[in-house]
Amino acid sequence: MDVVRRVRAMKEACAAARAEGKTVGFVPTMGALHDGHLSLVRRVRAQADLTVVSIFVNPTQFGSSEDFARYPRDLVHDADVLAREGVDILFAPEADEMYPPGEATFVEVAGLSDKLEGRSRPGHFRGVATVVTKLFEIVAPHVAAFGQKDAQQVLIIKTLARDLMMDVEVLVLPTKREEDGLAMSSRNVLLTPDERRAARAIPRALEAVRTALEAGEREPGKLLAAGKAILVEAPLLRIDYVELVDPDKLDPVAKVQGAMLLVVAVFAGSTRLIDNVVLRS
Repeated sequence: MDVVRRVRAMKEACAAARAEGKTVGFVPTMGALHDGHLSLVRRVRAQADLTVVSIFVNPTQFGSSEDFARYPRDLVHDADVLAREGVDILFAPEADEMYPPGEATFVEVAGLSDKLEGRSRPGHFRGVATVVTKLFEIVAPHVAAFGQKDAQQVLIIKTLARDLMMDVEVLVLPTKREEDGLAMSSRNVLLTPDERRAARAIPRALEAVRTALEAGEREPGKLLAAGKAILVEAPLLRIDYVELVDPDKLDPVAKVQGAMLLVVAVFAGSTRLIDNVVLRS
């Protein structure tokens, strides 16, 4: 596996592959890799001739009071894992390589970026959209894979790829979960043992809403109350939001019908965790 640190070198490697008629697959990450990331890697490897994984903890998607400094980093370990998975290129740039001095351009997807996560984390999705646009420009992938756990992020990325006429297929793969149901996340390693135990309430809350829906409940407020009741009883958890939204517009549903996205964000101690599930009535 080649490790590339420079934008120009990464562009040249992918351009050479394309010139040879190879398809380029891409998995953008912030490192601290887990089996959820690796499921994306394996899917891309099965579909593309050249597999590229990026590891870049993007500073522009973190607010001033968020966990950028404590976000888990272990490039040596991650590189070893990716090499064993058969990845062809690891792109691991420094921040000044991705954001040169004097840069003044950002990307924002209007109408989606200020809801849910965007409401709680102002500017977050501007940072996400900007760095993904840069990475797509650098790698020029035919296909890129993302996880359903970050449902709002995926919707924003699919929208920007469509609107900016990018020639890339955006794959969305199911959320990978631990044995107790907690969604796999790089931030899980930041949890204390007590916080980790408390976090089990998150998938139970999602399931409680699903169960109420299957039992015939059709009032959105009562469905959400079923999930919140599980979370408020969990020690060390603090709810940011629990919402039932339209999966395409992210607006709260007024009526239970068709496909809906149940989204949850909580703090376990100082660590913020998100999860979601698609429900159908």
